[in-house]
Amino acid sequence: MRRLQSKSPAVLILLLLAGVVLGGFIGDWLGASESFRWLAYGKSFGITSPFTLDLGIIVFQFALSIRLTIAGLLGFFIAALIYKFI
Repeated sequence: MRRLQSKSPAVLILLLLAGVVLGGFIGDWLGASESFRWLAYGKSFGITSPFTLDLGIIVFQFALSIRLTIAGLLGFFIAALIYKFI
């Protein structure tokens, strides 16, 4: 396998995001079964009720919610290992 001369931070960020998202999907999918329910265990935090900014003509609503699960964290660490070895 050919190694890259310099690793881009953008590639790292994209790979970590993909790992978290893929891990979250796998956790939701496998979390429905009894033996893998622990993968879907996690915590949600953030601004859940939207903040509203009414400017008369246009209305903006801001909200942010982040859900961390065990499967998402495993995907994060696997993506970091993949980045280390490419």
